[in-house]
Order: sequence, then structure tokens, then C-alpha cells
Amino acid sequence: MNFLKKLFGGPAKPEKRYYTFTVKCRRCGEIIEGRVDLDNDPSVEYEKGGDVYYARKVLMGDKKCFQQVETIFKFTADRKLIEREIVGGEFVE
Repeated sequence: MNFLKKLFGGPAKPEKRYYTFTVKCRRCGEIIEGRVDLDNDPSVEYEKGGDVYYARKVLMGDKKCFQQVETIFKFTADRKLIEREIVGGEFVE
């Protein structure tokens, strides 16, 4: 039985797969939620030596305002947030 436990392991450790964030549209003030899939969305930034990953998300609200809010995130290789930028809105904590 111990062999099977070692082979298949115990319960999987829950990992944080998504980085969630909230923004406020500069034009209408609508609060919009977004998320970055840390397993699939980030791309390697080769100019920095491959240590930095970035993800770009463009959000649009549900109301009649069709203003786009662009966000750019930079992560380390182990997916820790280094930097974030926003155009067309502001981050809400």
C-alpha cells in the first residue's frame, strides 16, 4: 500500500493558479474584475534574459460605456508579481 501512496502521491497541494485584480473605468467609474491565468497567460520577455514574464489583459465593462481598460502585469519565473501598469482606469484594492 505504501508503494501506491509513493507512486501516486497524496492529495495535491492547492496552488494559486489565478492572479485576480479589480479595476475602475476612468470614463464611467464601473468596477470590473479580471484575472490572469498564471499557467497559460504569461509570456517570456526575452529582452530581460528570460527571467521576467508578462501578461496583457484588456477589459471592458457590461454597461453602456465601451471604454477599454488595458492592464499589463510582469511576474518573476515563479509567478510573483513584480510590476503592474494600467491605461484607461485605475486599480482598486
